[in-house]
Amino acid sequence: MLSTAILALGISCVIALGVASGLIRRRVYPLPLPPGPCPIPFLGNVLQLDTKRPWLTYTTWGKTYGKIIYCCILGIDLIIINSETIAKELLEKRSANYSARPVIRTNELAGLAFATPMLPYGETLRRHRKIFHQVLKAEVSVLYQEIYSRHANRLVIDLLLGATDDLQHRTEAYAGSVMVAVTYGDLAHGSYLTRAQELIDITKQIVTPEKAAMFTAFPFLEKLPFWCFGGAHSQMGRNRELSQQLLNEPFDEVKAQMANGTASHSLISDFLSQPHDDADEDTMKAIALSGYVAGMETTASVLHIFLLAMVLYPDVQARARAEIDQTVRHNEMPCLDDRASLPYIDAILCEVMRWYPVAPLGFAHATLDDDVYEGYFIPKGSNWYESRLPALSRDEDIFPDASRFDPSRHLTVDGKLKSPSRQPFCLRRICPGRWFAEYTMWTAIAAILAVLRIDHAKDSNGDRIEVKPNFTTGVGIQPEPFHCSFESVSTAREGQIRAMMNSE
Repeated sequence: MLSTAILALGISCVIALGVASGLIRRRVYPLPLPPGPCPIPFLGNVLQLDTKRPWLTYTTWGKTYGKIIYCCILGIDLIIINSETIAKELLEKRSANYSARPVIRTNELAGLAFATPMLPYGETLRRHRKIFHQVLKAEVSVLYQEIYSRHANRLVIDLLLGATDDLQHRTEAYAGSVMVAVTYGDLAHGSYLTRAQELIDITKQIVTPEKAAMFTAFPFLEKLPFWCFGGAHSQMGRNRELSQQLLNEPFDEVKAQMANGTASHSLISDFLSQPHDDADEDTMKAIALSGYVAGMETTASVLHIFLLAMVLYPDVQARARAEIDQTVRHNEMPCLDDRASLPYIDAILCEVMRWYPVAPLGFAHATLDDDVYEGYFIPKGSNWYESRLPALSRDEDIFPDASRFDPSRHLTVDGKLKSPSRQPFCLRRICPGRWFAEYTMWTAIAAILAVLRIDHAKDSNGDRIEVKPNFTTGVGIQPEPFHCSFESVSTAREGQIRAMMNSE
């Protein structure tokens, strides 16, 4: 109790000094900053911010202050983009100045400095991206079709037979098994999957500038034991331990397999058999774990959102199933070779990612130098977010009736897939594994719809259990647990899956 009181007193004194100094020293800029809420000296706008769901605060501010907003959190400059036009102009056309990452102290404190998405723009990032491009570009990712299909078939059977209140775990198992197969090969990955998910759960709560602001404002806090902070921040030591385990253990297991001749084809086994000049072992460990963790989390969450949408919009899954039945023989499973003939499945995937983007704010960018936009001054080192949810993904001018899940908005009048209505911004930081992730998600969605009908579950009285689209918080979101039911609607395809699984 005494140590807690001393800590609280110390922080109060520092805040008081900061407020006093903030009243005396004010930064002077040659032009006005973008509009935004009035800050409190030193604290800035931290007391006005929903730190669990900051995108909701930013959207509310956008209705008052416009499409580009400035705010300040404990001395950290934040600029929020609520407009696709502004995002393209700054993050794409001026990407040389907007491709950096902010310094987020929790990344290093939690052992995450290795992660590709969080690297500052520079030589290390370019080296990571070059290797990712070599192994995950479109023409290479399509060659993993057998892996996608094999694990998607297992997911179908798991959903048919397993508990339906643990959907996130089942989608994580699918995404994780695909990522392990490509990254590390044939490993007994259950333990890795469990620890990777623990790593992700902690990371999502601590890697945003809003959550890291107190360490920037009060550097002495880094000297204190993590348990002082409570919540996810108290787990930073555990996160660092998990990072080291997951960087080394699967890599070392592949190395041991290489030594005894049992290793299967994978990113790491290829590297170990033919090391190249662009990477050493530490680099490959970082690339492998970055891809594994990022791919598992985003893919699992997208599929979880897909299942939620199918419960709420049965007409969508009925139309998709009809398209599959018209295109694919009744005793065969759809695969990537059928994709061009199944545009509605692609439209569903596009709509899932628009309806509830798994990263509502993406990863923060930072400006390398001062800039000016539409008469507003953009300070060097500012943190930038594109507010995907709901500002961009729910823009009624682009997506009428935006809260409704409607895949047909991505199709032309003659039923063909439109060109993406929203291209990724900041191409220097575009996800290098996007093709791999897309093929993984598409294969799972097509397999599920080909075999299963997804419906509301019923309670012990036989009454339908209602489902609402409620979501978790953090840098990445997923649906809160919900109940649903799965029923096989194709005994022929189900039988084929079981036969293939029995032959493995």
